Amino acid sequence: MTKVSDREPPRRRVPGPARPARPGTARRRPGPGARPARRPVPARPAAPQVLRLGSPRPRLRMVSLALTLVLIAFVVRLLQVQAVDAGAYAAKAEQNRYVVHTLAAERGGITDRNGVALAASVDAYDITADPTMFTRKQLKVGDGPEQAAALLAPILGLDQAVLVRKLRPGDKKLQYVRLAGRQTPQVWTQIKDLKAALAKKAQTDDATVNALAGVFADPTSRRVYPNGDLAAGILGWVNADGKGGGGVEQQLNQLLTGEDGKIRYAQSGGRQVPTVGSTETPAVPGSDVELTIDRDIQWAAQNAITEQVRKSKADRGYVIVQDTRTGEILAMANSPGFDPNDLSEASPSALGNAALQDAYEPGSTAKVMSMAAVLEENAATPLTHVTVPNRLHRGDRLFKDDIDHSTWSLTLNGVLAKSSNIGTILATGQLGKTQREANRVLSSYLRKFGIGGYTGLGFPGETRGILAAPDSWSTSQQYTIPFGQGVSINAMQAASVYSTIANGGVRVEPTLVRGTKGADERFTPAAQPKKTRVISAKTAKSLAQMLESVVDDQEGTGTKARIPGYRVAGKTGTANRVDPATGKYKGYTSSFAGFAPADNPRVTVYCAIQNATEGSYFGGQICGPIYKQVMEFALKTLQVPPTGAKAASLPVSFKP
Repeated sequence: MTKVSDREPPRRRVPGPARPARPGTARRRPGPGARPARRPVPARPAAPQVLRLGSPRPRLRMVSLALTLVLIAFVVRLLQVQAVDAGAYAAKAEQNRYVVHTLAAERGGITDRNGVALAASVDAYDITADPTMFTRKQLKVGDGPEQAAALLAPILGLDQAVLVRKLRPGDKKLQYVRLAGRQTPQVWTQIKDLKAALAKKAQTDDATVNALAGVFADPTSRRVYPNGDLAAGILGWVNADGKGGGGVEQQLNQLLTGEDGKIRYAQSGGRQVPTVGSTETPAVPGSDVELTIDRDIQWAAQNAITEQVRKSKADRGYVIVQDTRTGEILAMANSPGFDPNDLSEASPSALGNAALQDAYEPGSTAKVMSMAAVLEENAATPLTHVTVPNRLHRGDRLFKDDIDHSTWSLTLNGVLAKSSNIGTILATGQLGKTQREANRVLSSYLRKFGIGGYTGLGFPGETRGILAAPDSWSTSQQYTIPFGQGVSINAMQAASVYSTIANGGVRVEPTLVRGTKGADERFTPAAQPKKTRVISAKTAKSLAQMLESVVDDQEGTGTKARIPGYRVAGKTGTANRVDPATGKYKGYTSSFAGFAPADNPRVTVYCAIQNATEGSYFGGQICGPIYKQVMEFALKTLQVPPTGAKAASLPVSFKP
């Protein structure tokens, strides 16, 4: 039997968390004497699921293959660029890096015979731009071209829309456009100052855009004519491309232009990179040209013809002054003219040189050639008697003189002095046994005098006139051509006829250029003009005496051309004029031609006025005074003294 004191005291159980009831079993409630429930044991967290990856080797193979293909492509391209097409790409890179600009050669000047400037070149600028510098990317605005055009248009005098099109070209890679050519230094200074002001303001004002940052200037030259419209018909003009557009500027363009040079330099952002260096081929300036004209005589001739054309309300007129010995042209004036400094104000009909480009029927000034043929062929002498009726029937026409008259008893000298058409027809009829033969003889002399051929000047637009072959002369032509109708000439041809007579019967081709001076400042004279004997010295002297009667004799038609102290030879002309617009006769061509001193000729002057509609239209009345005015000025300018000899005073008429 066990003792109570020897027993261990019973252990008290501390109730733990109740276990959750199993599903499907009812939880018992503890009753008296029941065993206390166990504390529930907390549930263990579920173990995480493990994701098992597939093998990485296939993916690595794919990536490696892709990288290999890319590297192969790069290698192939690299080989192509550095080996196969290396030269082409290098050249393209060089081209994009370097730019080549033309250095315009300075155009040669044009002077008169005394070295007075008639045309010269002054500094100018071509205003250019880089269109890539007007994009949104560069200026941070979308209307860069419009802003620039708005600033430039009033300065350059160009339409704003035109400038916008140039600054926003279709070719997005275009880096050079010319906005305006040959602007004055003042224009470029104005643009440059405005450009600098915008750049300065843009540094402190984020809202300001320097819209002119891409505008630049290339130095060039600009043609100026310091005497305005003086000798414009001779000089011509230079167009916007720097090429001669008319006159001597066009005729001698290659000589005046010279040879352009080139400069090649590296660029960045439209500017030259100074550290890279450049190569330059200098331009060779054009040659200077010295003309035969005298500026003062040209001025006198131009003033005289301009004033008479205005007073007569004529279509136009021309005056030519020529040295009878050398053939050099001392003046060639046209009215109306134009100012080559500003062609925008010029009338299209006034451009050019009408003295060489107009073809017209000369009228009675051509009678001197008929008389030359008659004298040279010994068909008559200055004293031969010619009975001139009031009317003369020839072919299908009835001919008359410019005034009605009773039968005149004239010498051959008188026929020329009184400018008788009928007397001229009768005299030239003696050139052959038949009219056909007479026509051929007369035609041969007209050709020798230069009618129907070019003068030899080689001037742009020059007309050779019209002289039909003698066998094709119509019934009327074979009688009208002797007195200057039915044949056409230009003013230079007419002047040359009288210079030939003044020069003793030797025709000297007219010249306009005395010589040239190159970059080495060495003067090279022009080639000697061609000389041709047309009539004998004896015939020429007789003609000069007969032409004196036209001016000196009271019965002559050229008395208004008299110059006190000088012996003057001349001839009037009044011809029916063919209207260029309709091809029909309308109005008159009035003219006067002659030389002085008559017994020792030095100067020839020819004047013609087309379609005078106010006052007289007779050549002696409106051109005679011009001849006198211009001839007096030329004789004084050239310091030609009077000979002091008395005139021959050949008889004009005879007593039957």
